[in-house]
Amino acid sequence: MLRWIRQQLGFDPPHQSDTRTVYIANRFPQHGHYVPQRFADNRIISSKYTIWNFVPKNLFEQFRRIANFYFLIIFLVQLMIDTPTSPVTSGLPLFFVITVTAIKQGYEDWLRHKADNEVNGAPVFVVRSGSLVQTRSKNIRVGDIVRVAKDETFPVDLVLLSSDRIEGTCHITTTSLDGETNLKTHYSVPETLVSRSVSRLESLHAVVECQQEALLLHCLLIYHFLIRPLGPENLLLRGARLKNTKEIFGVAVYTGMESKMALNYKCKSQKRSAVEKSMNTFLLIYLGILLFEAVLSTILKYAWQAENKWDEPFYNQKTEQERNSSQILKFISDFLAFLVLYNFIIPISLYVTVEMQKFLGSFFIGWDLDLYHEESNQMAQVNTSDLNEELGQVEYVFTDKTGTLTENEMLFRECSINGVKYQEINGKLVPEGMTDDSLDGSSPRLSCEELLFLKAVSLCHTVQISYEQPGDGPGDPFSHANGFSSQMEYYASSPDEKALVEATKRYPGGYTDLPLFHRYKLLHILEFDANRRRMSVILQTPSGSLLIPPPQKGLRTLVVACRHFSAEEYVEVDRLLHEACTALQQREERLAEVFSFIEKDLELLGATAVEDKLQEKVQETIEALRLAGIKVWVLTGDKHETAVSVSLSCGHFHRTMNILELVQQKSDNECAEQPLQDLEMLLTEPLLGCPGCVFRVVVMLHPDHVIQHGLVVDGASLSLALRGHEKLFMEVCKNCSAVLCCRMAPLQKAKVVRLLKTSPEKPITLAIGDGANDVSMIQEAHVGIGIMGKEGRQAVRNSDYAIARFKFLSKLLLVHGHFYYIRIATLVQYFFYKNVCFITPQFLYQFVCLFSQQTLYDSVYLTLYNICFTSLPILIYSLFEQLVHPHVLQSKPALYRDISRNSLLSFKTFLYWTLLGFCHAFVFFFGSYILMGEDTSLMGNGQMFGNWTFGTLVFTVMVITVTLKLALETHFWTWMNHFVTWGSIAFYFIFSLFYGGIIWPFLHTQDMYFVFVQLLSSGSAWFAIVIIITTCLFPDIIKKVFYRHLQPTSTQKSQVGYLGPGGVCLPTRHPPSKVAVNKLHSAETGNAWRSHPQHGTFTQ
Repeated sequence: MLRWIRQQLGFDPPHQSDTRTVYIANRFPQHGHYVPQRFADNRIISSKYTIWNFVPKNLFEQFRRIANFYFLIIFLVQLMIDTPTSPVTSGLPLFFVITVTAIKQGYEDWLRHKADNEVNGAPVFVVRSGSLVQTRSKNIRVGDIVRVAKDETFPVDLVLLSSDRIEGTCHITTTSLDGETNLKTHYSVPETLVSRSVSRLESLHAVVECQQEALLLHCLLIYHFLIRPLGPENLLLRGARLKNTKEIFGVAVYTGMESKMALNYKCKSQKRSAVEKSMNTFLLIYLGILLFEAVLSTILKYAWQAENKWDEPFYNQKTEQERNSSQILKFISDFLAFLVLYNFIIPISLYVTVEMQKFLGSFFIGWDLDLYHEESNQMAQVNTSDLNEELGQVEYVFTDKTGTLTENEMLFRECSINGVKYQEINGKLVPEGMTDDSLDGSSPRLSCEELLFLKAVSLCHTVQISYEQPGDGPGDPFSHANGFSSQMEYYASSPDEKALVEATKRYPGGYTDLPLFHRYKLLHILEFDANRRRMSVILQTPSGSLLIPPPQKGLRTLVVACRHFSAEEYVEVDRLLHEACTALQQREERLAEVFSFIEKDLELLGATAVEDKLQEKVQETIEALRLAGIKVWVLTGDKHETAVSVSLSCGHFHRTMNILELVQQKSDNECAEQPLQDLEMLLTEPLLGCPGCVFRVVVMLHPDHVIQHGLVVDGASLSLALRGHEKLFMEVCKNCSAVLCCRMAPLQKAKVVRLLKTSPEKPITLAIGDGANDVSMIQEAHVGIGIMGKEGRQAVRNSDYAIARFKFLSKLLLVHGHFYYIRIATLVQYFFYKNVCFITPQFLYQFVCLFSQQTLYDSVYLTLYNICFTSLPILIYSLFEQLVHPHVLQSKPALYRDISRNSLLSFKTFLYWTLLGFCHAFVFFFGSYILMGEDTSLMGNGQMFGNWTFGTLVFTVMVITVTLKLALETHFWTWMNHFVTWGSIAFYFIFSLFYGGIIWPFLHTQDMYFVFVQLLSSGSAWFAIVIIITTCLFPDIIKKVFYRHLQPTSTQKSQVGYLGPGGVCLPTRHPPSKVAVNKLHSAETGNAWRSHPQHGTFTQ
């Protein structure tokens, strides 16, 4: 704790230089003057609070809300001066609101702590004191030697020291980081690869020098007097998984929140929805109304006292001290007293009701079986319920590609050999137009071209094979060939290669003339690079000749070709490759020249078609989002060709679009002046390209067709385009129907999201992804959604919501988002309305009592109005209301547009509800005053109509009217709506009879004793109640009927169109138990639990 405090105060920074020196196995030098550097521990923290800072930090965040801070001030004022009402009337609701909100936020953060503890408490093995010791992940220190076994996840960023392989290599997958399942090969340096035992590792005297941040990797391994440069191929990143390698040893260089995975995360910031921002704006307006009423009342009070005709009553005569006190202090004291009297116009219970609505409503997402994925047995998950209504306001969706739109599983579909198209049927390659039955069971004969094509595809790859016996240990590589049972698994650096090898493995059994065993010697691998867009291998065939079959990679198609070398030609090729590989200067350029020399005069063998399988219903989901007015941007780290191909296949790009491409811009000269001019021309000439501009236009439609535009930009070009030209670049993007960003780094994704959400239009953004590289944009967007992928939970843990598949996004937005928004928007407007109804009669009453600060209502009524009498109906409404049936919302995505741009909380709607509240308040007060105020013989015993009876009459009319007003706004009735609506009115009557029928000894006064009974005993009072309520609600009924039948909105038309006879909607079911969830999912659709748990009927 002391160290943390010193670091926070700047006295003890954790790092003193720009580089870190890591002593392997923490074998520090013996010099006495050496002071070890201090590094972060290995804990990953995604939570917001700790047990130490929860109370102060949560209170600080809650009192940032205007209403909470305002009521705190009011409470303090009531404690300091003599006010018309008790401090309990403000303090109790404030305490209730703060407590409920703190419990809700504490529970959500406890879930984050629980997830963090699972990661931080994972068991790991480290080398300490000459032995292998098991410890927890959070206890790993920089410099520790860590052992990672096959299929385990790397707990820290490691520099690879050795592996069980003689060559010191290992294979990993980074699915949890970038969604890619490709196998990647990493290497240890020659000086450490022989240290494969604990004893040799413990005696290793070496130092790793690297930068303080893992985002830029420039490392050196210092071994005795030898300095060895280290690169990304030597670093094993946290979150990646070891594959096809028994075990590795590595030294921890970056731990915890300093690892590359953690640095790609944004710092957490409190996300606030558009509804909450509107609430704060409305609260400021109401605060202005409150101040106006308080100032006006204070001025009128002193104006009345200044007139000589008004004599002070004998019981209100002031003392000598009061007469001599400062007039300014008296004015301020009276102003504060009026402020306290009218303070309930600010609805303090609004926030706690909103919190409860969000918390309880979030369970509907997790209970929805339409969002349940049966294969993975995963339900939707809510990590942050504060943003439920934001799901109904999304305008831009930013999505990852690999693992989000696609399954990341490459499948061989067809090929072309010697001009003939083949397809796979029952494990055989069959020419197009033929079927397996037409072969009559005979094995097809292969031509020389077909045989050579299959050999090339089978041999030109870098696929690794793992054999495992059914038991635990690794199997013998020859056991499979000898017929013994073993499990074989392929690992490839490219999913295309894996799909082709798996396909060719299936074919030999169907052909009689394809040799089963041949030995080929691999001489050289010419690795794939983006410029050549190909990978080649040089092989020695059994006949002694040399063969090179290089497939050229394109849009998920591979062109297969070969070239034969004589022995003399190969000697020359081998010499050129050796010279280029060992060159110290311009190595890449020299290798490119050699590759170009080798890969020429090729003989075309054929082509293959490999499909990156899309997730189910991706195309339908994107189309539904487009119809809902939501633009979809794809942000991916994949290469340009693959990204464009997937965008076309999933419907993100239509084939009737013009594709503008801003790619391969590498120099500042290229992307400084001319591109800006081209961008301006694109904007001034409806996004049409010009010769020589930085945008390459791919025309994909007939010239006479209406043009839509899609934009493709890569990461390097984006960085250059955003240097001073952000606004211009964003204008181009926003004028395109679809945008694809490829070769994107994680922080670039977040920057694009931030750039759009901070644009002048302030659109609501949503980011969705499945890998750790998507965490930054998920945290940056207004709403972040994690996909529950096959490996890794970083995106899910750092998201606001988590779903199993991209297709679920449609219902999450179009149905749940729609419901959440209309519910909370009505909740907010209704709260302001009923509080205006509540306090305005209090203000009007001051004109009657000559601004003596006499309260119209009893203190108990003041306290319980928002807590008990009117809170439950609106809470239940905000949980179950449905303007339109869920099936209609999904079948008509355009209805989503009706609620966009926060339309239900616009100033026009806010003004309507506020004026309606003032109108109803005037009717309450003056209706009661006119009908009852002059009746001096109201009571049966001849007593006059008193002050508390008049106030109780106004309060009674108000409670009934505001409750019935909500009933008129309700479209979907459940038994709970009926219960709380009529139950709230009944509870008010029962409570008032009980409260006024007993003498309470702890109360200072008994003003309300028998008041309510006397009120109900008067026929005039009942008559007044009926007349006033009818007067208030009759215009609402007329308006509702008029607009529904004469000027219906599209939403109202959809309501009418879906309802059956009598306006009764098909009921939905109650939430299932955990045991029954699988059974319910397989049940008929009408019998499964869907969005919202109730039986109910629609009303028009």
